[in-house]
Amino acid sequence: MKRILDKRALAPALLVAAYGLASYALFVVTLAWGIAFVADLPVPRTVNRGPAGPALHAVIVNVLLFVAFGLQHSVMARSGFKRAWTRVVPPAIERSTYVLVSSLAFGALMAFWRPIAQPVIWGVDNANVALFLRALSWLGWLLVVTSSFLINHFEMLGLQQVAARVFGLPAPASEFRTPLLYRHVRHPLYLGFLLAFWATPRMTAGHLLFAAAGTAYILVGVHFEERDLVTLFGERYRAYQREVGKLLPRWTR
Repeated sequence: MKRILDKRALAPALLVAAYGLASYALFVVTLAWGIAFVADLPVPRTVNRGPAGPALHAVIVNVLLFVAFGLQHSVMARSGFKRAWTRVVPPAIERSTYVLVSSLAFGALMAFWRPIAQPVIWGVDNANVALFLRALSWLGWLLVVTSSFLINHFEMLGLQQVAARVFGLPAPASEFRTPLLYRHVRHPLYLGFLLAFWATPRMTAGHLLFAAAGTAYILVGVHFEERDLVTLFGERYRAYQREVGKLLPRWTR
C-alpha cells in the first residue's frame, strides 16, 4: 500500500488501473455484441443482417477478416511474442493490451462482416427442435463464461496483473489446475464457442462460413496453445493430454 500512497507511484498506478479496466470493459461489450451477432438478435448488424453484396465478394471479405483476426489473436498469444512485446509495454499491462487489441479485431470482424443469406443450408420448422438448438447455443455461451471463471477469469483478461501492479504485489505465477469441467475436457471454453457457433435453427451460407472459419481458427489455436502449455508444464501437461479429451470427453481412459 505504501507504493500507492507515494505520490510518484500514484499516477502510474492509476493509469495502469484505468487501462486495465478500460480493456476489460471493451471485452465485455465485444462479447455481448458477439453473442447478439451470432444469435441473430435484433441489433443493427448480425451474421445474417447487414449490407449485402455479391456472394463472392462477401466470401473474400469475410475470409480476410477472419485471417486478420486469427493472425492477431494467435501471434500475440505466443510466448515468444510476449517476451519481445514486454520490452515495449510494461508486463503489468501486456495481457490487458492483448485483450484490448483482440476485442478491437473481433469488433472489426463483426463491423465489416458481409452477410450471405442464401442459400439456407438447413432450416428447422419444428418449434421444439428450434428451441432446443437455440438453448444449445446459449448453453455454449454459458460454457464459455463459466470456463473462464473456473481457471481464473481475471488473470485471463489482465485485471489480476493490473491489480498486482497497483497494489505492489508479485505478478501472478502460472498455475496448472483442472477444476470441474477441465477434468473431463481440456478446452471446455472452446467447446462452448463451437456449440454457440453451430447450434442454430437456421443455418445460412454466411453463418456456415462464420462457423466453419471460427472452428478452423479454434483448431489451429488449440494446437499452438497446447504446444505452449507443454513447454510451460512439461510432463504434467502431457499426462493430462493422455487422460482427458481435447474438445470432447473421453468415456474410457
